[in-house]
Amino acid sequence: MNKLHKCMAMQSRAENRIPGMTQLLSKRPDRFSRGVWPGYFQKAQGCHIWDLDGNRYLDMSIGGVGATVLGYADPDVDGAVREAIANGVACSLNCPEEIELADLLCDLHPWADKVRYSRSGGEAMTMAVRIARAHTRRSKIAFCGYHGWHDWYLAANLKDDRSLNGHLINGLDPCGVPRELAGTAVPFHMNSIEDFMDAIHYCGDDLAAVVMEPLRNIEPDPEFMRIIRNAVDKADAVLIMDEISAGLRYNTGGAHMVMHPVEPDMAVFSKALGNGYAISAVIGRKEVMDSAQNTFISSTNWTERIGPVAALATLRKHAEKKVYEHLIAMGKAVQLGWLDAAKQAGLPIDVGGMKPMSHFKITVPEWPKVKAYFVQEMLKKGFLASDLFYSMYAHSSADVESYLTAVEEVFQNIAVVLSNGNIDKVIEGNPAMMGFERLN
Repeated sequence: MNKLHKCMAMQSRAENRIPGMTQLLSKRPDRFSRGVWPGYFQKAQGCHIWDLDGNRYLDMSIGGVGATVLGYADPDVDGAVREAIANGVACSLNCPEEIELADLLCDLHPWADKVRYSRSGGEAMTMAVRIARAHTRRSKIAFCGYHGWHDWYLAANLKDDRSLNGHLINGLDPCGVPRELAGTAVPFHMNSIEDFMDAIHYCGDDLAAVVMEPLRNIEPDPEFMRIIRNAVDKADAVLIMDEISAGLRYNTGGAHMVMHPVEPDMAVFSKALGNGYAISAVIGRKEVMDSAQNTFISSTNWTERIGPVAALATLRKHAEKKVYEHLIAMGKAVQLGWLDAAKQAGLPIDVGGMKPMSHFKITVPEWPKVKAYFVQEMLKKGFLASDLFYSMYAHSSADVESYLTAVEEVFQNIAVVLSNGNIDKVIEGNPAMMGFERLN
């Protein structure tokens, strides 16, 4: 196993100083296998990462949690950011790049007229919900899928602590969310007309918006989307498309443009928009977006220059290189490779997710331990790998081929370990912490 003295020391320091060890649940070492997952990096370039101890890995895991769609330290995006830094990123005036970016986003989405910015996905979703509520002067939100950590969303679990089961984390505790928000967020499942109509009926005349991802594990049925659009129009509510994960995976823009027969009233982008730099955007129709003037939405750091500059460079390169075609091709190859490797090893497997953001699960009771074993054995072969693969433009066909060769070997080892019943003896770290499953 690679030496991880500095990495493990840093994890101990983090445990003492940062609740939960890190700012993002998806990056916690115990989500992989604490004790063997390096956790911290000193350098990232292309699709390679160097940890604090100098170990180099080919990253075939979460790809910056989907944010670095081009790859790490992309020279075109970083070059644009360096130039912006040299000219100052914050002052008493506004940067013109935010207007250029707004024009580009609306050109990419002809149904949209206006744009507001923030710097993270969760706060952008909260902004969109606030605008929708201000526009309709109503309170209740019907939603499908995962949309962040803010009060408006977690309020679903105030009414029934099982409401978010199948959307994010089973039994997610909304501790700290005001009890007065109970009943203001109502979930439904993708392609379930009955579920959707129940949610709409519950919201009644107080429906402000319907919020959903364009797809996650399940592609939307066209008729289902038409029913949603018609119901939203009939209620004079707002349809919000959360493109934080799906955006830029299927085209240069929102996945709803290729997945849906209908257009939303608002769409929210983050993650891939700035290739790792902090930027998020809410785009929408004029009549809806202008309602932002009827409420208070404002923040100093939303006016800094780096985010818009990075987004402009990312979108331009993404369109020029047709990056989405590569992302889909790499993801498809990995999904097929997982299935083939599992078949050869005689392992039961579920493979899912949109192709550029794929996941697998060996469907055995020992899965948390099996996942930890997979992580550890792939690390020994020089791969940062888990049960997830988020493709980047920096990934090559050769990278995928070498990765899948290693997967085949490790899957064979897993089959032997399970057959011998000695999984507890071979895992060197802790079993993977489970539960972070996004379904729709």
